[in-house]
Amino acid sequence: MSESAPGVTASSPPVSARRIPLLALGVGVLTLCAALSLALGARAVPLSTVVDALFGDAHGRDALVVSGLRLPRTLVGLAVGGALGVAGAVAQGVTRNPLASPTTLGINAGAGFAVVVAIYALGLTRPVEYIWFAFAGAVGAMFFALTLARRSGDIDPVRLALGGTVLQLVLLSWTSAVMLASERTLDEARFWLAGSLSERPLDVLYPVLPTLVLGLVIALAVAPALNALALGDDSAQALGVPVARIRLAGAVAVALLAGSAVAVAGPIAFIGLAAPHLVRPLLGGDHRLLVPGCLIAGPILLLAADVLGRVVIRPSELEVGIVSAFLGAPLLALLARKVAR
Repeated sequence: MSESAPGVTASSPPVSARRIPLLALGVGVLTLCAALSLALGARAVPLSTVVDALFGDAHGRDALVVSGLRLPRTLVGLAVGGALGVAGAVAQGVTRNPLASPTTLGINAGAGFAVVVAIYALGLTRPVEYIWFAFAGAVGAMFFALTLARRSGDIDPVRLALGGTVLQLVLLSWTSAVMLASERTLDEARFWLAGSLSERPLDVLYPVLPTLVLGLVIALAVAPALNALALGDDSAQALGVPVARIRLAGAVAVALLAGSAVAVAGPIAFIGLAAPHLVRPLLGGDHRLLVPGCLIAGPILLLAADVLGRVVIRPSELEVGIVSAFLGAPLLALLARKVAR
């Protein structure tokens, strides 16, 4: 019997070629969402003008809106959505819990608490100043949840999910207490805590790109072994999978991906939860396809929610975190009912 993780050796079952066209279709849908993100908003811009603006052949107000405002926003949405989608897929694989996500593992709450404390103590006023506090809070919350989940030197997936949920509730209550203690902190933090892609220049994204890419590389590396974890720890160990190391590596990937995303755009809920459930019926449960599928589905969901928030109350807009929460709450209820059955 092989001593390596399934999916790593030549004896592993090949990825079904029938699923590849679905990935290509997903890329096409993502391209359409990106085009709509560039064209739609308080002021609609024709797609021909969008193309000319991207290639520097257009000038004027519309071209400035596309290249100066909507292009950075769209690129940030692609990166954040991909990170949240992959983080959700890995989180569900590591915990064997279909309701696991960066939100339920306490990552969003950890980032929010760190940012609110930084605003309160240091007087920060701009998202670019929050970024490392948000990242540190997200990663710290994840590893605290890992500490709570340890049992006999291993990470218990049930304890990880429960510990993350409890940590989330505690941090949310602390965040509210700090915000209520300072009206200035409340005014500064509430926009970031809503989760938004607006007013996010690429300067906010560049610092976290290395951690985001590292998290993605780790996620792709552990994806084959997550298939074995789905069989249960005993079966995975019998197949030669180092369960504890794979679960720890997966948790690190989730922390890096979700921490990077939250640091840039604020705590956006349900994207990490919904993306894997959207992809599984199409591509199946093989994490070798599920992870790349969520890398595509996450940005689709996030950009679609962002575009909807821009047009639903034009010329004003709803923050993408509010739209995703509004659409995701019914999804969570349906998933919880399905899991209960």
